[in-house]
Amino acid sequence: MDVASASEMSNRVLEEVGRAVVADREFFETVLLGVVGKGHVLLEDVPGTGKTLTARSVATALGLSFSRVQFTPDLLPADITGTHIFNEQTREFEFTRGPIFANVVLADEINRAPPKTQSALLEAMEEGQVTVDGDTYDLPEPFFVLATQNPVDMEGTFELPEAQVDRFLAKSSIGYPDDEGEVELLRRRAGRTEQSPSVEAVLDADSVQALRSVPETVTVDEDLLRYMAAIARATREDYRVEVGVSPRGTQRLFEAARAMATIEGREFVAPDDIKRVAPPVLAHRLVLTPDARVEQVEKRDVLADVLGEVPVPTV
Repeated sequence: MDVASASEMSNRVLEEVGRAVVADREFFETVLLGVVGKGHVLLEDVPGTGKTLTARSVATALGLSFSRVQFTPDLLPADITGTHIFNEQTREFEFTRGPIFANVVLADEINRAPPKTQSALLEAMEEGQVTVDGDTYDLPEPFFVLATQNPVDMEGTFELPEAQVDRFLAKSSIGYPDDEGEVELLRRRAGRTEQSPSVEAVLDADSVQALRSVPETVTVDEDLLRYMAAIARATREDYRVEVGVSPRGTQRLFEAARAMATIEGREFVAPDDIKRVAPPVLAHRLVLTPDARVEQVEKRDVLADVLGEVPVPTV
């Protein structure tokens, strides 16, 4: 598959998901970055904005299997990965696969589960496999986790550890629709009999696999490599930042920039691709100093300042 075909497929998916969810195209592109860039996406928003609908619509449009895990305080790791169950007929223990064995997994309200259960996703997200009782099982390909968390109702929740937050390629939010968007939402509801909208499959698993391989063919100029490294270093040197972007984050920025170029239909990465994906890819990786948190400094504002200070190369 070439870049032009990949871009066409990406736009078909974006248009199909946009038929079900009322949101900015930029938000849909961030979610698709996780698919094309072989990463995972974290959505942080208040209830009722369409996070679950987005995950289900993306899975359907891509033609992939979908499962949803509702994270609760009593959820155990085995409830996600699966467990061995004794078969009385064969007199042997057999592994019963958990809901994580799907192409697209919605980890709904992931911060409501204790850290032990949250960590059950770490190996799956990084290695594409799970280990249960010493046995390792490969997850289906492609594999994509879309996690959500509610930033308002924080009572009885467990903040995601930095090691897990760093595993997400991007973090985004839908936000409330504008006046026209909310009217359009009601207009669509009036035009159908079902409560929830539906989408059609425009791709299949093989097409998605081919799509995910295309960014590897996208060219990145040497000056842009130095530009991305300079951005990462600048976050570590900012006085408001206690822990800056890790080398893993720098690599994810590189991968996301190539994925964005693929979606846009270009065989090379432009500086605008980097500046466009930097906020959702890097902001959530920053750990601010106590003083910055007291002053309610926003991570995206810190990153915006960094992007404004680092010289942009001419390509």
